[in-house]
Amino acid sequence: MTKDAHETDAVVVGAGPAGLAVAALLARQGVGVVVLEREDAIGATWRRNYDRLKLHTVRWMSDLPGMPIPRRYGKWVARDDLVRYFEDYASAFVPEIKTNTNVELIERTGERWMVCTQDGTMLARYVIFATGYNNVPCVPAWRNRESFRGQIVHSSEYRNPTRFESASVIVAGSGNSGAEIATDLAEGGAREVWLAIRTSPNVVPRAVLGVPSQVMGLAMRRMPTPINDLMIGITKRLVFGDLRRHGLPRAPRGPYTQLVRDDVVPVLDVGFAKALKRGLIDVVPAIERFTETEAVLVDERRLRVDAVIAATGYRFGLEPIVGHLGILDKTGHPKVRADRRASAVPHLYFVGYTNPITGNIREMGIEARLVADAIQLDDVSPQRDRLYAG
Repeated sequence: MTKDAHETDAVVVGAGPAGLAVAALLARQGVGVVVLEREDAIGATWRRNYDRLKLHTVRWMSDLPGMPIPRRYGKWVARDDLVRYFEDYASAFVPEIKTNTNVELIERTGERWMVCTQDGTMLARYVIFATGYNNVPCVPAWRNRESFRGQIVHSSEYRNPTRFESASVIVAGSGNSGAEIATDLAEGGAREVWLAIRTSPNVVPRAVLGVPSQVMGLAMRRMPTPINDLMIGITKRLVFGDLRRHGLPRAPRGPYTQLVRDDVVPVLDVGFAKALKRGLIDVVPAIERFTETEAVLVDERRLRVDAVIAATGYRFGLEPIVGHLGILDKTGHPKVRADRRASAVPHLYFVGYTNPITGNIREMGIEARLVADAIQLDDVSPQRDRLYAG
């Protein structure tokens, strides 16, 4: 611990929507709070997203506590408008944000946390991690990857189809980013586009008869999972028909079961199904290895490709910072979140590490309120004061 360590009531790690929401609520309660952000601007992950991105959740269910998203941004908020909203929110409600400040480790010292950064040490009674679901990009360790002469980029580096015009591109990954990037490439002039998947996704409409899927997801929360699977399955067939006829295999589980058991959110369709039906995207099995010019699939099929975009997800990346505290499970997920905590690590909270069908940003706002309330009361019940993985 350095002699000149800066002291504050609370440190929030991460200046994305979760971190901004927590900081705003704490500041409103009179808690001294500092937000530490490793990048050079708030909302950095959102700024890096591809150009065509719009929220898959509806505007009026995607705002942060205390400030609605302006109506002028439309029903489905575009990336740049969302970043502008975050900037306005921070200016209005968050008193102190330190950018270009990377948290390297936290340690318990007496009744406080010691937060170690590359620039020095801070002391705080409370630490709230809000570094986000999409923190550290993951690219699979495909065999012979280094021998491939084309481009291999993670989806976090993809912006638009311009650099891939007239190219043959394989997008690896069956989530929302993979489906949307494949659609963007197909509509943007790529010569051939393949979507390589290991597990077939459930594709569901973003809205049905004007009703957002997010709203329907909220209504389904208290219903039995088999009933939800049945209802969503019927809706899918009515809207899209049978996508197996167009090369998309049937998902191994129903959409709600897949969400509950595997933490896999359905693909919310924003043009993928149409592109698939038009033959602009071919669905193929997963990539197994590379040659100099080809992607070799698990079924030994060989595709001559110019580029590979790995829409293969992210890690939370919390291990170097809190791994020694025993607070992470074997997958790197926090064992505690929101206002739940472990007695062995008091006053340590995690916000924004779930990806529910009811909306990630909406859930961040709910969790932020729970944490702010717990800190205000500083009296978490023994029942909540235990590790849980629910």
